[in-house]
Amino acid sequence: MTRPEELLSRRPRVLNIGLEHFYRELRRQGVEAAHVEWRPPPRLERDIEDILEKIL
Repeated sequence: MTRPEELLSRRPRVLNIGLEHFYRELRRQGVEAAHVEWRPPPRLERDIEDILEKIL
């Protein structure tokens, strides 16, 4: 396990999920970062969700 002092002595590495602007700002500042384009799934009506749960 890594000790806290070791973590604080290294440059951060970030996995950014969703907010591309945040990712671009990290990169602009020289932070090692990876970006995952993610959006929450669309909200379905409850009865359609129930049907899909039974099928899947």
